[in-house]
Amino acid sequence: MGRSRRTLPEELLLLALDPATGTTAQPQSLDLGLAGAQLVELALAGRIAPDGDRIAVVVPRPTGDPTLDCALELLRRRGAPVRAVNWIGGPRLGLRQTYLSHLERCGMVHAVAGQMCGVLPTTRYQATDNEISREIRGRLDSAIRTGVPPDPRTAALAALAHAVGLGKHLYPGNEGRSSRSRLRDLIRHDPMGGLVAHAVMDVQNGVAAQPRRSPAPAGRQAAPGSRPPEPARGVPMQPHRGTMARAVAH
Repeated sequence: MGRSRRTLPEELLLLALDPATGTTAQPQSLDLGLAGAQLVELALAGRIAPDGDRIAVVVPRPTGDPTLDCALELLRRRGAPVRAVNWIGGPRLGLRQTYLSHLERCGMVHAVAGQMCGVLPTTRYQATDNEISREIRGRLDSAIRTGVPPDPRTAALAALAHAVGLGKHLYPGNEGRSSRSRLRDLIRHDPMGGLVAHAVMDVQNGVAAQPRRSPAPAGRQAAPGSRPPEPARGVPMQPHRGTMARAVAH
């Protein structure tokens, strides 16, 4: 994979960066979105493919992108297709900072040191070339405005932006309501992007990662001493709240 093209995680992060404050919108859900964006980017590169609600490695050859290749190797080590919701719900410590540091090395953002409450050190990131962010935003705006089916990369970016709750950041207020609705509708134009976006929303809303078990036939009781199913690793077992629930705001 050449480095002339920005990856989806990079584009999603640039979309989330507030040019005025240098902070990222929806930081908690953005971490999930970045993990999902890695999956879509690997699929676009032909390394993985959807298998139902699971992700299967089809070509384990490295892409040349160290962060993507790390994710690809972890998927390969699983040995069997993994459910998208399990993967995205797993620990992804430092993923946002990894991509911010990468964008800084590439010269697309620069770090600005500061303090919170005059005491705690903080770092904000300002885009060095707002034209890049405008180009990314323009692709979404065009797809929303024209109604023309976007290319798979733009459709996946729209799906992820909706899933992590960037709609209100990109199209705020009542005047942005119709644009937010159309942003959500773009999710249907890319199967992989749609699969990953729904998995991101499921994790945010606490949907159990294990498939529901069929109810036991009438008259059958659970075996004495049997244990209830454990929650999937990285995803809390909570009541089902629906896969199309709105993304949780930070």
